[in-house]
Formats: sequence, C-alpha cells, structure tokens
Amino acid sequence: MTERIAKFMARSGVCSRRQAEELIKQKRVTVNGTLIESPAFNVDGTEKILLDGEKLPQIQQTRLWLYHKPVGLLTTHKDTENRPTVFDNLPPDMPRVISVGRLDLNSEGLLLLTNDGALSRKLELPENGWSRRYKVRVHGKVEPQKLKELEKGALVDGVQYGPVKIELESQNGSNSWLSVTLNEGKNREIRKLMKSIGLEVARLIRLSYGPFQLGSLKKGEVKEVPQKVLKEQLGAKL
Repeated sequence: MTERIAKFMARSGVCSRRQAEELIKQKRVTVNGTLIESPAFNVDGTEKILLDGEKLPQIQQTRLWLYHKPVGLLTTHKDTENRPTVFDNLPPDMPRVISVGRLDLNSEGLLLLTNDGALSRKLELPENGWSRRYKVRVHGKVEPQKLKELEKGALVDGVQYGPVKIELESQNGSNSWLSVTLNEGKNREIRKLMKSIGLEVARLIRLSYGPFQLGSLKKGEVKEVPQKVLKEQLGAKL
C-alpha cells in the first residue's frame, strides 16, 4: 500500500504534513538517491528516504499528550529571536512531538501534543467538528447584543470567522469573564473578535479541545493520554 511522501514523513513524527510539503519544495528530500520535487510522490515505506541526508525516524505507535502551556512560551520549534518555546520546556524524556494547532505567546491552557504529524493535521481540521472552549477575561464594556452578533459569525479585517458561542460568566466593573467556544481556531481569533466589539483580552485560557480537558493539569505539566482512551476518542482518525 502506498501513500504520499508528505503524509509518510508526517507519520514519522519529523514534521507536520504541511511542513513536509515545504521541505520537499525546498529540495531537501531524496528517495532511493533521487531528489523529490513533488509532495504527491508515492512511497510504500520500503524506500530509502532521507531528509537533509539523514534517515527519517522509524514510524512509531501514535501517541497523544495533554500539556498545560503557560504564558510566555511560543508554540514553535524555532524562533528567530531565540525566545523560549513550548518544545524547549518539555520534560527531557519526551520524544519529538508537534502541536495540534497553536496557542499564542500570551495565551495559556490546554495544548495537545503528538508524535504523529498526520494526526496533528487531522485534529486541526474544522470539519472534524471538534470545539475548543476557552475562559477569557476581557476589559471594557460588555454589550450582550454585540456578543450575540458574534455568535452568527463575523467579518473582521477582511477575514470571515465562523459562529462563536459566548457566555458572560461574571462581571466586576470593567472586567468580565467570558466562556467562549469555537470550532475553527484561526490565528488569534478570539482576540480579534473581542477587539472588533471594543473589548481587550487580558487573559485567555483554553479549557478543552474536543473531548480532551485541561482539568487539574498544572502549568508546565504534561500527561499522556492512555492508548485505550486514545482509540476510544479518535477511532478512525488514527
């Protein structure tokens, strides 16, 4: 059985499928000594596949971890400004992993990590129907009607955002806590939506991603999802 080389590379855990496509375009991948220029090239795993002259890691059993990301860490493997990253701060016994989506520098909470790049891509897709739930502290005057309008979706700075479920949990003067649930998770989506209705996000905590919950996980702590639970929750996605 064959599959596209980009998918094969992602399953090896060396990168995401999207990153694999970029590496191939950069002419950094060879198959049996031949330079590959298209991510549509098919392989069956018996070939000698090299990235920058090095063998890919052996494909391992798919694993998933829950990580409580603190504020101040970037969700990237490399930063041009040498700022601290999530991956610099994982336990030393962790295998090489990639994230399922991202949380920006000033956001915190649940981040899913996996050793399977193909799985990461699948779990990020909006069509999976997995919602992401956040607890959001905002500063400014909360107007219920404006929150309700965001629930229908909104066009902000030329970007169309899908429907968002928002509930006002508490209010103390100009500071409020909101519960926000969305399905897409575009770049800085919640911050941009709040800004569009005159609210400034002071704190943003992701509480859940699909069926997986932050729960009592402490900041910086990592917890692996048991294989039985992984198969129950992901099923055909594995």
